[in-house]
Amino acid sequence: MIGSKWRRAGVLAIGLVACAGEGPGGDDEGEDTGAATETAGSTSAGTSSASTGDASTGSTSSNSTTGSTSSNSTTSSTGSTSSGSTTGEPGDVCGEPEVHMGDGTYYDADGSGNCSFDPSPGDLMVAAINDPEYAGSAPCGACARVIGPEGEVTVRIVDRCPECKTGDLDLSPQAFAMLAPLELGRIDISWTFVPCAVSGPLRYRFKEGSSQWWTAVQVRNHRHAIASFEYSKDGGQSFVPVVREDYNYFVAPEGMGPDPLVFRVTDVAGHVVLDSGLVVGDAIEVDGAEQLPVCR
Repeated sequence: MIGSKWRRAGVLAIGLVACAGEGPGGDDEGEDTGAATETAGSTSAGTSSASTGDASTGSTSSNSTTGSTSSNSTTSSTGSTSSGSTTGEPGDVCGEPEVHMGDGTYYDADGSGNCSFDPSPGDLMVAAINDPEYAGSAPCGACARVIGPEGEVTVRIVDRCPECKTGDLDLSPQAFAMLAPLELGRIDISWTFVPCAVSGPLRYRFKEGSSQWWTAVQVRNHRHAIASFEYSKDGGQSFVPVVREDYNYFVAPEGMGPDPLVFRVTDVAGHVVLDSGLVVGDAIEVDGAEQLPVCR
């Protein structure tokens, strides 16, 4: 399969996601060799997308993530139900989206990658974002509408491209083919962040090794990129901010305790979701009760 040659990475933080239309989402992971070590015996070694070669040199990207997420280990929670509320009215104006410009390439994406999402063979409209705009996993799970020479496509950010320069996206072959013939290998693209066409509430995945003494939570199925994550042990009277690691988990090294929690999730447009009644588990994914509102 023809791929694309890595470009050098620049230095630029991701801009705020602006809301402009909706599109399908997806997860991807590529092959970056950064490893993050966690406490309580939990280690994540993410590998980022690595596409090789222009049209004249074939490219292959292999994906491997160990210890960060397992597509077979996710189970539904038991004995835990959540309730929630949303701040921000549906139809809120989020502002004009920033237009990004760069090179579009492709690699052997499967939906997994540095964002620690599970492979998504049924949805391969995914991409790896360039290293500068990866910004410590800030855009993971967000969606981007990409315009190329012969079409456009909406993809979900699931990985990072460590050698791509600012503005570049490394796409799945299926997504690239919506923009131009695969044999071109590298094309000019422009793209903007857009809301993901999700259904249902936010979901929360507790990482392997999570317990009341060490807790790592990933937000999934979100409409807009996530700006911050906090938890409360006193019913929402006070909240503790949690740092997001570059493998896309919010990690509380001191743990979140054994009692039902309130989660406060804020997106880049300032919308807030409060989900309550959530209990820490090991390698489980649970539904929240609310979704981030749509922008107009």
